[in-house]
Amino acid sequence: MIYDIRHVTTYRYDAPVSSARCTLRLLPSDDEGQRVFDSGLEVAPVPSTITQRTDFFGTRIANVTIETPHRELRITALSRVEVERREAPAPALTPPWEEVRQAAFSSTQLGAHAPAHFLYPSRLVPMHEPASDYAAESFSPGRPIVVAAAELMKRIRKDFKYDPKATAVSTPLSEAFATRGGVCQDFAHIMIAGLRGLGLPAAYVSGYIRTLPPPGKPRLVGADASHAWASLWCGDIFGWLDFDPTNAILAGNDHIVIARGRDYADVSPIDGVILASGSQTLTVSVDVAPSQRTASDPPPVARELV
Repeated sequence: MIYDIRHVTTYRYDAPVSSARCTLRLLPSDDEGQRVFDSGLEVAPVPSTITQRTDFFGTRIANVTIETPHRELRITALSRVEVERREAPAPALTPPWEEVRQAAFSSTQLGAHAPAHFLYPSRLVPMHEPASDYAAESFSPGRPIVVAAAELMKRIRKDFKYDPKATAVSTPLSEAFATRGGVCQDFAHIMIAGLRGLGLPAAYVSGYIRTLPPPGKPRLVGADASHAWASLWCGDIFGWLDFDPTNAILAGNDHIVIARGRDYADVSPIDGVILASGSQTLTVSVDVAPSQRTASDPPPVARELV
């Protein structure tokens, strides 16, 4: 499946902003089962400087400096991505989770996808005993890791209410867990905390899910916005598998990856500093739709590529 993705973020300020520095993580990278044909950014006002880099985990980052006074900042990310992921393994044929845990702690790999980077507490996913105990209910002795993880994912979907008003970006994991409510970011963090509490490597994934579901399929929660889910290392043979606890499904061809990291702090789409007084309002619009074009066609709209 080839997707055209349009992600528009608009900040409006009560008072003029004299300058701004932003870090943007909005451009997809080639990933397992994912190929980027075309991607780019439009920023208004036009930045005075733009630099690019790729972080340790492979996320594409654009650092932008704006020195033109403004009361509105609009950032548009446009991409065309092909997704064709491998079929998930038969859950019952995956190894016991204790075997995977032992392999993770024994691994000597240090590359970006090595399990060692995702075993320990991170900035937004501390060790949280209630989450570990909650996860442990699905991980009985000897149970195949994908069977156990899929059950945990489904329990989160059942036990936690999707409520955009329940939490904010800054809400601690412990609060979201206690109130049993939140959004995809919270559910991914809770699943990751539970898995790490059991000694299993778990990563945070940000991206999108398709806006329009296939005929006869229900609309996925989190469409029309950035989405997030968890990734679990399932051993050397099966590698990383992605679990979407918001929708209780394994990530497949409906999911487009933007960034991977230890938690949301590693992959936040936009952060930065502005010089201004007064408050701001933020609006975000995301459209992910199957493309009617081929890989060689022009971009969906004309733009300056970053």
